[in-house]
Amino acid sequence: MKQMAKINASSVTEFILMGLTNQSELQLPLFFLFLVNYIITVVGNLSLINLICLDSHLHTPMYFFLFNLSFIDFCYSFVFTPKMLVNFVSERNIISYAGCMTQIFFFCFLVNSECYVLTAMAYDRYVAICQPLMYLVIMSPKTCSLLMCGSYLMGLVFAVVHLGCVIGLIFCDSNIINHYMCDTFPLLQLSCSSTYVNELVSSVVVSTVIFLSSLIILISYGLILFNVIHMSSGKAWSKAMSTCGSHIITVGLFYGSGLLTHIKTSSAGSEAQEKFFSVVNTLVIPTLNPLIYSLRNKDVKLALQRTLKRITD
Repeated sequence: MKQMAKINASSVTEFILMGLTNQSELQLPLFFLFLVNYIITVVGNLSLINLICLDSHLHTPMYFFLFNLSFIDFCYSFVFTPKMLVNFVSERNIISYAGCMTQIFFFCFLVNSECYVLTAMAYDRYVAICQPLMYLVIMSPKTCSLLMCGSYLMGLVFAVVHLGCVIGLIFCDSNIINHYMCDTFPLLQLSCSSTYVNELVSSVVVSTVIFLSSLIILISYGLILFNVIHMSSGKAWSKAMSTCGSHIITVGLFYGSGLLTHIKTSSAGSEAQEKFFSVVNTLVIPTLNPLIYSLRNKDVKLALQRTLKRITD
């Protein structure tokens, strides 16, 4: 007990984030680059949220899910970017223990929730294309609300589990995180206590989320493809592909960058590669999502025109 008390007494109360790079001449250019990215992310997602709320033509299940996706990306932008921007212009990149745990919790909550929102969107597209006559019956407001509540609840559960894996760790002398953010696995490597159970639980949770969401998305698109192949009308084929195109791009970017972030290699530049894909996953994709759904979507463009016309008239 005395030994444990001694270890706990030496536990760190703050961490030092190494950031993206240790080259001082890159700090200011990177600050302005990510500041612009941050502004575009906030304005883009907030604009799409407001547009969906204001235009009655977008009050459909598809845009209800898109509203939630934009809301998650909007919240996501506040988890890392403000602290990252401060660190670019400060001498010491320090984050408190509480701040680090807060980052991990909201990161896990929002990422897991987005996984299931994208899964719900895939199911929505399956119903719209394969069962169009029953679409409004199956995707009723109650069903859509339950799907979103389930997505956020699953995200909350997995976030609590992830946080529990980290809070139980003991940190002694080392408090330097070779990253620009607090994440579960860098902290597991930093701990001076046994991390076998924590790593096992974290890996099982991540694998479960990826497996469940990927399986449902693949089944949904497999059924869509099977249905589209049997369509005799070329117009129907084109409409189906245009309907699913934005979602396919979003899913590909989200899962692709996420998997590449966590693939460990033995090469000398593996840490830089991990940071690069992490930047894509946490900072770039929330910026691209509203652009993908607005630039490729005629309904959103028309809604924007109608809203601007109402404002200017």
